[in-house]
Amino acid sequence: MAKTCEELGKEREKRVKDAIELRVPDRVPLVPFFEFFPAFYAGITPQEAMYDYEKAHQAYKKTILDFEPDMYTGPAVFRSGPTLEALDCSQLRWPGYNLDPNVMYQYVEKVNMLAEEYDEFINDPSDWLLRRYIPRIYGALEPLKKLPGLFDQFYYFGAPSAGLATLGTQEVQDAFQALLKAGRESLKWVNHLINFSNEMKQLGFNPFFFVATYAPFDVIGDNFRGTREIMLDIYRRSDKLLEALETATEITIAMATRRASAGGIPIVFIPLHKGADNFMSQEQYEIFYWPFLKRLIMGIIDAGLVPYVYTEGSYTKRLETIRDVPKGKVLYHFETVDMQRAKEILGDVACISGNVPNSLLATGSPDEVKDYCKMLIDLVGKGGGFIMDAGATIDEAKPENIKAMMDFTKEYGIY
Repeated sequence: MAKTCEELGKEREKRVKDAIELRVPDRVPLVPFFEFFPAFYAGITPQEAMYDYEKAHQAYKKTILDFEPDMYTGPAVFRSGPTLEALDCSQLRWPGYNLDPNVMYQYVEKVNMLAEEYDEFINDPSDWLLRRYIPRIYGALEPLKKLPGLFDQFYYFGAPSAGLATLGTQEVQDAFQALLKAGRESLKWVNHLINFSNEMKQLGFNPFFFVATYAPFDVIGDNFRGTREIMLDIYRRSDKLLEALETATEITIAMATRRASAGGIPIVFIPLHKGADNFMSQEQYEIFYWPFLKRLIMGIIDAGLVPYVYTEGSYTKRLETIRDVPKGKVLYHFETVDMQRAKEILGDVACISGNVPNSLLATGSPDEVKDYCKMLIDLVGKGGGFIMDAGATIDEAKPENIKAMMDFTKEYGIY
């Protein structure tokens, strides 16, 4: 008797859960992190994927039904073009707004926190975000930099002060109108995502994660100070950087655990950007990066959730350090790493995923993809604790190579 979609969904989810918890599943799970590949595969442009939610829905649905992963990432990866446009976001360039419709969005790194603002962030991060950071990254919200602090507006038994007058200015009211417009568009987008998730669940496919957070060092390095400035801060103002990392750690733990617990999906995605082998020395990694990342990992685990630590770049030199986690509670994804060493060092404490080269999926042949997957299954898949995936998020790839990765793993990866 054929299994129902509900039974297949539970079977797929259990397969992934068993691998993460270091039990031996029935076969190697497949959780490819599709980003813009579904758009290209379905014949729509990245611009359409970001602006036409129904087209994005159908493109991702087609990809899932055609390739049948065990779990999926979903069309939230496309982001909402109209929401970004309503806010005039300067931290991204995206197709159809300030990039060609046929290319993927790009992150724009810049200095959004001045060196002298460390204390502002440390002492009152919410106020700094509202009146410093947000006006710098959203053109439509730039007038918010003129807002007085909350204590300047409500300070005497809750009575409003003259500081509220700023809210009555036209430019601040225009900023609030932009926020309302972005909020309405974001709600529309989120409702599409919920409908997509419900539909895929009925078809036997469950989302892998909904919630992302960031390593504390990357919060400051990616978003606030920029790469050059944070590396100089390690030498010029290390004490302030460490204080700021303490603040960022508490924020990231709270953000991840609150949102993931409310959403009901236990996996928390943590992309790592600045901790790779060649970015900083091992000594610097163990002072500025790992202690705060580990606290984030432990905070997520303590909340009954699962950290999905997505390393980017080479991470072989970090393997001994990141081994220090509870057994069967963490999923480490690798792009470029010695997978034999990874299995030897991490195999008895954490699940491993990734490493199929994106270049191979984009330019190789199906047979070459199968050979690479066979190597990974033989080397890393022994005894469980391995999930098949590409080394990085999948944008441009030959459909026949994705099919080869999926079909071969389903056939050869049986335990």
